[in-house]
Amino acid sequence: MKKLLYICLLLSIPFYAQKENNSKKEKKKSALEKNPFLREEVSKKDALVFFKTKEDPYKLELIDELEDGTITFYSQGNFTDLCRGPHLPHTGFIKAVKLLSIAGAYWRGDETRKQLTRVYGITFEKQKELNQYLVQLEEAKKRDHRKLGKELELFTFSEKVGQGLPLWLPKGADLRERLMDFLKKAQVQSGYQPVSTPHIGHKDLYVCSGHYDKYGADSFQSINTPHEGEEFLLKPMNCPHHCEIFNASPRSYRDLPLRFAEFGTVYRYEQSGELHGLTRVRGFTQDDAHIFCRPDQLEEEFKKVIDLVLYVFKALDFKEFVTQVSLRDKNNQNKYIGSDENWDKAEQAIINASNDKGLKTIVEYGEAAFYGPKLDFMVKDALNRSWQLGTIQVDYNLPERFELEYTGSDNQKHRPVMIHRAPFGSLERFIAVLIEHTAGKFPLWLNPEQFIILPVSQQYNEYAKEVLKLLKNYDIRGLVDGRAEKVGRKIRDAEVNKIPFMLIIGEKEASNKSVSVRQQGKGDLGVFNLDEFKEFIQNKINQSQLKF
Repeated sequence: MKKLLYICLLLSIPFYAQKENNSKKEKKKSALEKNPFLREEVSKKDALVFFKTKEDPYKLELIDELEDGTITFYSQGNFTDLCRGPHLPHTGFIKAVKLLSIAGAYWRGDETRKQLTRVYGITFEKQKELNQYLVQLEEAKKRDHRKLGKELELFTFSEKVGQGLPLWLPKGADLRERLMDFLKKAQVQSGYQPVSTPHIGHKDLYVCSGHYDKYGADSFQSINTPHEGEEFLLKPMNCPHHCEIFNASPRSYRDLPLRFAEFGTVYRYEQSGELHGLTRVRGFTQDDAHIFCRPDQLEEEFKKVIDLVLYVFKALDFKEFVTQVSLRDKNNQNKYIGSDENWDKAEQAIINASNDKGLKTIVEYGEAAFYGPKLDFMVKDALNRSWQLGTIQVDYNLPERFELEYTGSDNQKHRPVMIHRAPFGSLERFIAVLIEHTAGKFPLWLNPEQFIILPVSQQYNEYAKEVLKLLKNYDIRGLVDGRAEKVGRKIRDAEVNKIPFMLIIGEKEASNKSVSVRQQGKGDLGVFNLDEFKEFIQNKINQSQLKF
């Protein structure tokens, strides 16, 4: 079982770092010494005195903000530090250690303050487990979506455009569009209606929803109109806009459920040090939908959304996942809006629906959204890493804040319940995970380039264009590599670019109206006439694409 070396365990890092080049025997001997981690309780006054003598302004700042009471120090050897703990009892528990890297980090995440050095390390109970982890780490580097995204020409970033704002290149834009089309088809079959909302919204909209109080500091604000004095924000979320669409017309109980879906781009300010490829950006597109339903429809609608999320995962080969029921913090409910009664109903609906679908769930208190509980899908990738992807939330509170109403069968006004859902979460993060999960070898139906034609010399480029035109007529996507390069070089480049099928053509193929076919990673499949290859690849595409 791996253990990250956080600040409390950094006490032992100097001890091991000094011995990085020593023999395994010496390391084992040091561990067997079982140097204890000693805990000491001190007063705030004594703690301040201690770190003043150390001339440590960082610890002094932290201690100054602590409430009066007991403060804990931990010591190992002659090194003492401020730490809440707890710690391992002694160094004997640390069997296998590796210092992984160092990086710059602004003090307390504030880019206006001094940059410090952050040390990353890992420890395992056995050296064998550490060795396995290091192999996996190397594989993760090969699969890094930032590396593959560049090699496969999917996306890029530009300092002139701005940090955390991805630019999608043609192949990446095609990949995005196909993912969106895939989900749109499933949504249409499930009764969703497409809507579209602006990239900005009036500040009052987000004050009404409660998002401004909670996340105003993390929004891009304010955009002031030059003459009217109005105040706008770049859209940080889509749900308030969809509430206003619901409010645009009188609604009857017969109209419900209403399912509004939008691939809406939203913007949130992330500090530069927190940005990371596509997984942490400042502008991202959510596969957002909001379902407005009657209370008696809630559990059934929730289960239908679960089915949709599971379909997405199965179609993209995410086989292992755990669902997390994210509920309120039992001890601190001030950070949530709405009545206890509504929260209780929302939480119970999620638990009931998850049980009915037979999901393997864990319960996490304190992980709910501020307006309602949710079901989060924690998906494992090919390297056994866990990612939070799809999410479904139950919300009784935004309908109250926006005064949403429908006329019931009793001819009285009633309040709908709202379900927020996003199977992908965001396209950017989902694509990043997909790249690393597949190592860039996307399902054939999704791949922007399903084949590439490799003429053995340029005299066969015209025949290559004929083949390309024929296959495009059947919506089979590909390109011609007409470079004046040897065919061996073209094959290697196609393998690196992870193009599923390579069609090699020379004199024999041009004469017989055929192609010699190679499959990426598998090698030669033989000679096909054009009709045979068309049927072959169409069957492969159909087999790779799961029907909803």
